[in-house]
This record gives sequence, structure tokens and C-alpha cells, in this order.
Amino acid sequence: MINFQIIRKGEILKKYKLILPTTHKGTQGHALFIGGSYGKMGSICLSAKAAIKTGCGLVTTFIPKCGYEIMQISIPEVMVVTDKKKKYISKIDYKIIPQAIGIGPGMGQESTTQKALEVFLKINKVPLVVDADALNISALNKNWLSLLAEKTIITPHLKEFERLVGKWNSDEEKIQKAIDFSGQYNLIIVLKGAPTLIIDHLNIYENSTGNAALATAGSGDVLTGMITSLLAQSYEPLDAAIIGVYIHGLTADIALPKTGIQSFIASDIIANIGNAFLTLDA
Repeated sequence: MINFQIIRKGEILKKYKLILPTTHKGTQGHALFIGGSYGKMGSICLSAKAAIKTGCGLVTTFIPKCGYEIMQISIPEVMVVTDKKKKYISKIDYKIIPQAIGIGPGMGQESTTQKALEVFLKINKVPLVVDADALNISALNKNWLSLLAEKTIITPHLKEFERLVGKWNSDEEKIQKAIDFSGQYNLIIVLKGAPTLIIDHLNIYENSTGNAALATAGSGDVLTGMITSLLAQSYEPLDAAIIGVYIHGLTADIALPKTGIQSFIASDIIANIGNAFLTLDA
């Protein structure tokens, strides 16, 4: 039997963890973001900055060499490890021990990058959020989906989801495909849309926050950063997805009276994450 629930503030407060006075950056988790390519560094910059703003103690990015100066200058709070290649990722190799990983934003689909993703998925044991080109590559290599650990979070928009499961003819069929896909691979699906749905097999959660302003470039990259940040802060995967989606939408509700729909951009989501959290602490 399908369990359907609308995500409201009361449910978020039950899951939300207050920050203790004794907290320091070493107790707030370390998130790693893997992605970026020539001309697409903005995506992973948005993810990394969103992670810091969502409370993660430490954030590291693994990016191609072309993004080194971009990342270091635009987000000085974030650490950087680079691939040996200049324009794309060829081998995912890092020495840190993160508590969560977000992979895919701006990564591109070079054949070498695809192979690097396959090798990474075979050995990764860290809680994972899969987005953007990591999803598109997986859609081209569907046998790799079985490499994803249980309760991995995937965050497709509707077109990315279609590449994974095929076309549908109704909302009911779309949701059934999501239920089946989640159950088959034991994944948590954040199906971005209006409204965004979080699907954990037979459990479906509909978000109650957000508006049309979120339909803007980079919005999904920010969401990936927020969810990965919460995952690194020891939230359970389902709770990280639910809280991340709720706060993400709430930023647009807070900002809309000042920005309007047309002028709202992904950076406005990041700028209002703090204001969104303040509504929970009130």
C-alpha cells in the first residue's frame, strides 16, 4: 500500500537537529562534490556554496584543472582537489574521508569521464547524492545503476528521469514508474517538479514549499548541495532529502516578494538559506 504524505513545517521540526553551542567544523560533517568541466564550472560552484550555507563544516570539490582558480576565487571557504586533466574529469582520486558525496553537477559526458564514474561507483562506500550528468551517464549505462548503494539519493528533473525509465502518458504512470524504479534499486528519488516529490519505494512525500521562481538555471545544483550537506551532517538519507527539498522551496517563498519570479536566480536560493533556517529556529 502506498503511503502518501505532504511535507509541512511540523514534520520538518520533528526531523530537524538544533545546532549545539559546542559544535565546531569538525562535528558538522565533510562533504565532497565531484563534477565540473570546461564551461560548466558554475554548477558545482553552486552546489559547493549551497552545502556550506546549509551548515556543513567542511566542503571539498574534486574538479578538472580548468576550475581551480574559479572555485578558489568564487568560494574561498571551499577546498579544491583537481583531476590531472584540464577540461574534464578522467580519474576520481582523492585522499580525504568525507561523510557524504554529491556527484554530477557540470561533470559532462566525456567517454573518459564515464569510465571514471563507473570505477568510482564500484568502490564508493560513502553516502551519495547523484545528479545531473552522473544521472545522464547512468541512463546511457543502465547496468551501472545496480552499483549504487542502498538509499542512495538521486535528484532527477523530469527529462533526466525520462532518460532513466522511459516515457509516460500520465502523472499516475510517472509516479508508478518512480515507485517501481525506487523499489528495484532501493534508491530515494527526489523527483524535481511542481511539486517536488520524494519517493522511497511505497512512501511518497509531496513538498509544500516553493513557487515558479525555482524554475531557473542552477536551482537543481543548489538542491544537490543542500541535500549532500545534510547527509554529511549525519541526517538519514530520507530525512536529508525531505528537509533539503523543504528548505530549498522555502527560500523562494521568502525571496519572492523582493525579487519577483523573473529576477529570481539560483544564487538567490543560496542567499536565503539562512532566512529559511531561521523560520525553523523561531
